[in-house]
Amino acid sequence: MPAAPTRLLAAAVTVAACVGAQAVPAAAATGSGTSGDTVSRGVTIPAFYNPPAELPGANGALIRSEGLPLALSLPGLNGPLPGKATRIMYRTTDSNGKPAASTGAYIEPSAKWRGPGPRPLVALAPGTQGQGDQCAASMGLEHPIVFNGQTLVAGYEDLAIYRLLAKGVAVVVTDYIGLGTTDRLHTYVNRLDEAHAVLDAVRAARALKDASVTTASRVGLFGYSQGGGATAAAAELQPTYAPDVTLSGTYAGAPPADLTATTRAIDGTDLVGALGWSLNGFLQSDPELRAIADKYLSDKGRAALKDLSTACVGDAILGYSSKKSSTWTKDGKSLEDIIKAEPRLQEFLAQQRIGAIQPQSPVRVATGVSDNLVPHAQARQLAVDWCGRGAQVTYKPVRIPDVGRALINHFAPLLTDQGPAINWLTDRLSGEPAGSTCAELPSRK
Repeated sequence: MPAAPTRLLAAAVTVAACVGAQAVPAAAATGSGTSGDTVSRGVTIPAFYNPPAELPGANGALIRSEGLPLALSLPGLNGPLPGKATRIMYRTTDSNGKPAASTGAYIEPSAKWRGPGPRPLVALAPGTQGQGDQCAASMGLEHPIVFNGQTLVAGYEDLAIYRLLAKGVAVVVTDYIGLGTTDRLHTYVNRLDEAHAVLDAVRAARALKDASVTTASRVGLFGYSQGGGATAAAAELQPTYAPDVTLSGTYAGAPPADLTATTRAIDGTDLVGALGWSLNGFLQSDPELRAIADKYLSDKGRAALKDLSTACVGDAILGYSSKKSSTWTKDGKSLEDIIKAEPRLQEFLAQQRIGAIQPQSPVRVATGVSDNLVPHAQARQLAVDWCGRGAQVTYKPVRIPDVGRALINHFAPLLTDQGPAINWLTDRLSGEPAGSTCAELPSRK
């Protein structure tokens, strides 16, 4: 494995370590599991994550909940620091209009909310975690680092969660559809599945008996990368899908708004495994695409998709860094070539495009100007599209030099812009007006 991806992976693990990493030894993470448990790459997935056969009728309805021990927790005067966590499973709806179970976590902060009004709530949509159930962000709160020789999990979203909690903001984290829950594959970057899971997480948090948040609490959305696409889609769909969830503001960092452009950029990079997660999710959401997959995928490609279906980000970097999608096909065509040749696939990706609907609440779009993994230009175009539709948009270009590795170019703005993004969102939760940079956007890059 090249040295640069190794250093990058070490950096990602370090981020998780900053918020209290808990390495899980192989003996604790392997085995057949107890009754009702499943095992993914040697990690036991608790029976909590197995959805019931029958789901509630209402979106956001709680299916079950239990206490969730945080990896880093200290005693405090007002309870454990940074707060008390609850693992949740709730009902949502997938892109085909069918009921689905999603899991996640709600954290009640120990810190007091010092802004006006009741304690606010932020729904955090995680960035790319992978497709194996052991990658779920709710599990990452309990075990930020898992390395057992079969999988490598780094709960890098814990840092943003803890920063929000320190401001007295309650946080609900979604695992999306199929990540954690053992009944289906995670439908990676499916805008409807992700948006629904984010909005229904808010409803589920409000339904918790011991939560301080209510329907009177201001609500914000926070996400970067995959999470930025999820929150962007949720902001668009909120008025029609969840009119009861009034949004005060949405942060969408490095959103993959145009999957065709993102596919082109990711191919051959450190995170080419994300193309496999996308394909697996597309085939589950739209079985009609199976004929296209059968037409082009080689045995090697099928094996890669099967392997990636249980992989986390660390596994994908270790196993697939710098590989090209053309090595997965019978005739050496890249995924970009296949998209160009298949109108049905073009149609599916067009349906995933974010930017065609005006958000009815303030949004902040941030993207690194050197980001060539989730390309800067297509993320900026999302802000342009929204401005053109009359949305209240704050656009922030994050100016970090190109360091020569696409994944670092994408990852660095996550850290450098995180504080300003949280401050912007906290201002919205305090009732401060957002303003807009739409008038400046044509002249900004």
